[in-house]
Amino acid sequence: MDMKISLVIPVYNEAQGVYQTAAQIHSALDYLRKHHDTELILVDDGSLDDTRQLLDDAFCTDSQVQILSHEHNRGVGAALATGFKQATGDIIITTDFDGTYPFSSIPQIVARMQVEKVDIVVGSPYHRNASMQGIAPLSRLTSMLYRLIVDSRIHSWTSLFCAYRREVVKRIPLNENNVLAETELLVNALLRGYRVAEIPVTFTRRTFGRSHRSKLRRGFAHLSYLALLPLPVLTTRMQRFRSALTPKSVQPVLKD
Repeated sequence: MDMKISLVIPVYNEAQGVYQTAAQIHSALDYLRKHHDTELILVDDGSLDDTRQLLDDAFCTDSQVQILSHEHNRGVGAALATGFKQATGDIIITTDFDGTYPFSSIPQIVARMQVEKVDIVVGSPYHRNASMQGIAPLSRLTSMLYRLIVDSRIHSWTSLFCAYRREVVKRIPLNENNVLAETELLVNALLRGYRVAEIPVTFTRRTFGRSHRSKLRRGFAHLSYLALLPLPVLTTRMQRFRSALTPKSVQPVLKD
């Protein structure tokens, strides 16, 4: 067990499905721990129902589970930031609590990162080998726009099911108030030259509760962010182009 994994999951008002989800998470943890030291960090983002108490009950016997809480709902960006600060793993995996991305795919995302030697792996429901149920057309449209503007090789830009090397989440600032936290993290990583791969994953409708993310709000946020992206993307590409044309013998030496 030479590599540690941290699983970071934001949670908000999910009391209806805590025990159902906990059983799936326990199964995934049992498998992962056969091969890796694995911790789970759950961030209750100011739930108004019994979510926190039910989480305590469902995971009370596991010493490698941390359950953190926000006093008020602060959004997915803040929940991820809280989880990242506590994570000690070499690989940090994020996903939704509602099980729309299967927890059984977590070993697959870990294996892809190890084999490909990349910095980020995205669980992609828009991959040609993936299947999906109930994805909003707006999500598909925004991912298509990100492909056009940023990188055509990445099919899904709105997926919370991702794996990051520790260096990525420690070096790239995360806007805690941003409803697009996972998208912004992926875009900034690509602009900084980090290597990204995808795996096809099945996206399914949640079987309990309802989504707490406003599709309309996220849609406007994506469009606003996309409107500002062409300039930094073009600047980054020009810098790489100039670097490729400059002979190594005359490239500047960076000093500490």
